[in-house]
Amino acid sequence: MRAISDYQDLISAHFNNLISLKEPVNLYEPIRYIVSLGGKRLRPVLTLMAAEVFDADCEKALAAATAVEVFHNFSLIHDDIMDAAPLRRGHETVHEKWDVNTGILSGDAMLILAYQFFEGYEPATFRELAKLFSKTALEVCEGQQYDVDFETRDDVTIPEYLKMIEFKTAVLVAAALKMGAIVANTTTENADAIYDFGLNLGLAFQLQDDYLDAFGDPETFGKQVGGDIIENKKTYLYLKAVEFASANDQEQLLHLFSIQPTDNTDKINSVKLLFNQTGASAATQEAIQAYTLKAFATLDTMQINTDKKALLRAFGENLMRRNV
Repeated sequence: MRAISDYQDLISAHFNNLISLKEPVNLYEPIRYIVSLGGKRLRPVLTLMAAEVFDADCEKALAAATAVEVFHNFSLIHDDIMDAAPLRRGHETVHEKWDVNTGILSGDAMLILAYQFFEGYEPATFRELAKLFSKTALEVCEGQQYDVDFETRDDVTIPEYLKMIEFKTAVLVAAALKMGAIVANTTTENADAIYDFGLNLGLAFQLQDDYLDAFGDPETFGKQVGGDIIENKKTYLYLKAVEFASANDQEQLLHLFSIQPTDNTDKINSVKLLFNQTGASAATQEAIQAYTLKAFATLDTMQINTDKKALLRAFGENLMRRNV
């Protein structure tokens, strides 16, 4: 097994020569641009890592890892259009740098390219990868639609919210791991177990993201703290606060999530106070811990040596050890 940085270096070198600039330039240049913005590239790292966990050369999984990352970036282009977002990873979004039509078309091309990266595998492996990929891609779209629907609903339930973040975020983390297992040709039981590991870790990660959005350190979190509050997003924190709040606190919370003040400082501070007073903050931290432990419990079912289980556990612990 290699260090995470080694997997990241391997992926970076691979991506540097990935998308050739060919005609029409305005289709392929935006693809090269979004891919070049990098990021942590967590998902392709997971694919390579999973392949090695199950005793395969991680380079055999590079094509599958590439498909995962290209699909992820396709979804970012379209999400940014839907959100009218001006920046992605500190740079202009594709639709801002070019235009909306270019963003849509280049994103569509990326989805097709993602499938093409599976074509080098043997037929049985290709079938399994494509089947998992199709299921995951559709779930990600469903999760995005749920997220959009929730913006105009006041009756979102916690099970509905958990389903939304499972589809929008966690399933791609889980699929990235399972693709590495499929390339390694491990047992069905191992492939399913590492999928469950990724799914629960992905849920914990997104819940932690919700928590850090409100209570994170702006120096280390990498995003504007309070962004979800400003946008009136019905996160797990918010839903738990509504569930636990007294009638007066609930009325105040509903009011705060119905307004868009020019200066959001007071709104953010008031909402955070309610999150703490109602017990929503503590309940969210408990849920993060529960999903993390559920992920680690799946390691016991995997037919791999203890050292590799320890490495996966260490990866999960490091992932969840973000500064607040």
